[in-house]
Amino acid sequence: MARIIEHGAQVWTNYHKTFSCNVAQRMELANGDENSGRALLKAAAEEIQALLRRAKEEGVTVRPLGAGWSPSPINLVQQGWLVETRRLNRCFSLSAEHLAADRQGEAESLMLVQAGATVDEVYESAEELGRSLRTGGASNGQTIAGACATGTHGSAWQYGGLQDHIRAVQIVTPENVWWITPSGGLLSDRFVAETASELLADDDAFAAAQLNVGSLGFVSAMILETDPIFMVQNIQKAARIDPEHIAMLSNGNFHQFSAEFALDEEPYFLQLILNPFNPFGRKALLRFLYRRPYDASIPLPKPGAAGAGYDALTLLAEAMLSVDLLKEDVLQLAMEQAYPRNRDVDDPPAIATWGNTTEQHNPIANLFNGSVTMERSKLADAFGRILESFNEGGGGTVTTLRFVKKAAGLLAPARWDDNVVIDFDGPNLESAHRSYANVIARLDKASLEYTRHWGKTNNLDAARVALDYGDDYTRWRKAQQRIMPDPSDRQIFANEELMKLGLI
Repeated sequence: MARIIEHGAQVWTNYHKTFSCNVAQRMELANGDENSGRALLKAAAEEIQALLRRAKEEGVTVRPLGAGWSPSPINLVQQGWLVETRRLNRCFSLSAEHLAADRQGEAESLMLVQAGATVDEVYESAEELGRSLRTGGASNGQTIAGACATGTHGSAWQYGGLQDHIRAVQIVTPENVWWITPSGGLLSDRFVAETASELLADDDAFAAAQLNVGSLGFVSAMILETDPIFMVQNIQKAARIDPEHIAMLSNGNFHQFSAEFALDEEPYFLQLILNPFNPFGRKALLRFLYRRPYDASIPLPKPGAAGAGYDALTLLAEAMLSVDLLKEDVLQLAMEQAYPRNRDVDDPPAIATWGNTTEQHNPIANLFNGSVTMERSKLADAFGRILESFNEGGGGTVTTLRFVKKAAGLLAPARWDDNVVIDFDGPNLESAHRSYANVIARLDKASLEYTRHWGKTNNLDAARVALDYGDDYTRWRKAQQRIMPDPSDRQIFANEELMKLGLI
């Protein structure tokens, strides 16, 4: 059966070493030796529920923890229990018998994954089944539950975030073990019962659970929808852009932009990394991925060579952390070092499965991450204001443009039909924080609507969250009350950050 391994009181530090906390108990949840997915889920859910009931009796705060990837303080708990899920990491296919009678034809496209599986483990399991996820973030070391909980996205512009794959969520509270689905249902009564759960088929509860920000209970498993396996071809290069190119992207003319810099076809993924000090006078780093049919005969490149992976922020931190002069030059040098291999149109193609477009990397200490998401059509108008206000604060990070569709979830930052995400990533300098605050103030002054990433530096509070998400925030809070009607159950998951955000 599932078990809890207690490691005692200690100082815990997140993956990127940006925040630490003193925990009263660090625990690991681990699977037992049950021989089916349903039995594993049942055992894990029962162990988690017993733990939550014990915490409630003792008045202790519990924070579920995946990989601790988020550079924000969202995972911190002072003098509480930090419960790691990385050993709840099994992935399974689903059979027709696991689904409701009118949904059995969907079995081939669905995967059952435990919450502690990393994104990389999910990619690998999907590919073993001849399937693929549609999108993903820049990295693969996060747990799938944690990545979905904060709205992690990539730049596959036809899709939103990782949480868009979710079709059902198993959430454990002190009083219930729920399978939460849309109102149309998905799962068979037998599957729900054999995983020691109850069914909550409710559209708002499901839309809240898809992006739960760690505030709706203890996520123990999910069912994900996948595509037939496919491959992508990577082109990445350094090239100068101009304001007309920003207007082109703002209008969604991705094919035209691609034809000018890479292939004369519509890209599947598009990302620009810019030097904010001089975005048009310095070369930008461009990444394009083009969707290709799966071909098992194509040898896979080395990890990361396919080009959608992490943006070498370690290089930026090491190059700039102790340098305050000539930031524009130092930043450009670090950017171009981060692209040691250009992969241009005339080079031999680099083709890989979607799961091979990211790579593991070392933790990035003393990191700054901030971002804003806005309606893509506003980019041309906002771009100059954003960079001007950022540079007025002293800057110090690269600026990245990514493009995504409206994402699933009531609290998804990608709220518009077409979105641009503008990231500021680099060393954790005072100037980076000051510059990001300037951006926020300038956008507010211009009455330009935008949202911010839950897992990054965001300068949010409860009043601003309520303003940004409006009726969707109200619906999210009502769904939270339906999932955990007892306020004392909700308090079990409260930490300082979630209370500041108005999510507990």
